[in-house]
Amino acid sequence: MRLVTYQDARGAHIGALRDESVVVALDSLASTMLALIEGGPDVLQAAHNVVARATTAQPLSEVQLLAPIPRPRQNIICLGMNYVEHAYESMRAKGLPPSLPPHPVFFTKAATAVCAPEDDVPLDPHVTAALDYEVELAFVIGQGGKNIARETAMRHVFGYTILNDISARDLQNRHQQFYKAKSLDRCCPMGPWIVTADEIPDPTILGLRLRLNGEPRQNSTVADLIFDIPTIIEVLSRGQTLESGTIISTGTPSGVGMGFTPPQYMQPGDVMEAEIDRIGVLRNRVVAVE
Repeated sequence: MRLVTYQDARGAHIGALRDESVVVALDSLASTMLALIEGGPDVLQAAHNVVARATTAQPLSEVQLLAPIPRPRQNIICLGMNYVEHAYESMRAKGLPPSLPPHPVFFTKAATAVCAPEDDVPLDPHVTAALDYEVELAFVIGQGGKNIARETAMRHVFGYTILNDISARDLQNRHQQFYKAKSLDRCCPMGPWIVTADEIPDPTILGLRLRLNGEPRQNSTVADLIFDIPTIIEVLSRGQTLESGTIISTGTPSGVGMGFTPPQYMQPGDVMEAEIDRIGVLRNRVVAVE
């Protein structure tokens, strides 16, 4: 099932796609996507039933999609350098010999950075001159937990979405950490929906790509992750509770603008299309801010 948060003339709603072109409201089950996720398997099954029995629906073309979780309760948890070739290009960009991280590299991206499909991403020249794209597969925790074993980790995944981890590389270098550079307003496009885990039993087969103005820039598969999803959950949950609704983004493959010689950062008017198999396309445009 593809779950959406959307806006129409009556306000914001949650819903599910049916036949790829219409959306069925799920307001009778939960007021927000977070509430639906927290409801567990019973509410998810009820959502299936509502979609199957619905006699009314809205054309998807007549509503505005929001980020599936427009305002997460906590920062988005991200993985740095979690694809081999991206780890190498990151080290080369810093003038360091290629190497791979021995453990997952975790950082967070501010919840306030989240924006919707088709939202404009601001480029303020007074803030950054090095805005970069990063297509990533993100997953959402359903049932929370602590000290989760690798063998049972996938039971805690509610579903998957696309995340574009837009980064200001000059701020990243200046501050010597990830948080500020990756938390600028509207620099976390997410969506266009959450695909529930039952629809993607094996996420490792998913291909992910990013096109900039139609030009292929990134192209890889989730199988190329250094630390896979069960490992991420196992390591992250050691001594730390993962709550329902937590968003975890798994890292980006090679092909980012920082990796070119010289680097090729985004300019106003650029259009990013982040695509992942079985999920869809997340499209956003870069706009100048005076």
